[in-house]
Amino acid sequence: MDLIEAVKSRRSIRGYKPTPVARDVIAQIIEVAKWAPSGSNTQPWEFFVLGGEVLAKLKEVLEQQFLGRAEPNPDFPVASSLSEVYRERRVALVSALYPLLGFSREDRERRQEWYLKMMRAFDAPNVIFVATEADRGDPWVLFNIGAVTQTIALVALEFGLGTCIEGALVQYPDVIREIADIPRSKKLAIGIAIGYPDWDLPANKFRSSREPLEKIVFWRGL
Repeated sequence: MDLIEAVKSRRSIRGYKPTPVARDVIAQIIEVAKWAPSGSNTQPWEFFVLGGEVLAKLKEVLEQQFLGRAEPNPDFPVASSLSEVYRERRVALVSALYPLLGFSREDRERRQEWYLKMMRAFDAPNVIFVATEADRGDPWVLFNIGAVTQTIALVALEFGLGTCIEGALVQYPDVIREIADIPRSKKLAIGIAIGYPDWDLPANKFRSSREPLEKIVFWRGL
């Protein structure tokens, strides 16, 4: 797939066919993605790829954690508030997505069902967890991990795969480390659902918007 086409066509896939992704295919994707840029070539990333019974068990436990109202304890805490312009974009996203799924923002019960799907990685047959041993206080760590994560999402398109980059999947890192046998020294930054998209699902037809250049680009000296 052409690079520009890949960048412009990539979207969050929120529903998958049950067919597992072959191990060698995921290996090829990461083999390419590892060439993503990183500050001073530190490459502060490792990948834990889950599938089969291990992933099934993890999905079950993550769902239980959420339903039991367990307090999230991510290795990389997310800011509790957003500036107004970013919050508006988030609201616009869900306001457009939820009606496509048949419910509104005010429908708490259906929203909870949707969040449970997030905790199950939208039923993806595989999940890639990106981990690091770098200091969580170093802002470059997440910058670098973001670069390799985006690269994984783009390369996956070449194999007919879809992805969804999910912060929700790493809200309970201790549970993930226990079930997936991940050393405690590894901090989990993000989870990537990956699989073959089920294009019959309305959620996969959704495409989020982007701001026009005149709102985000400011020219100086040109």
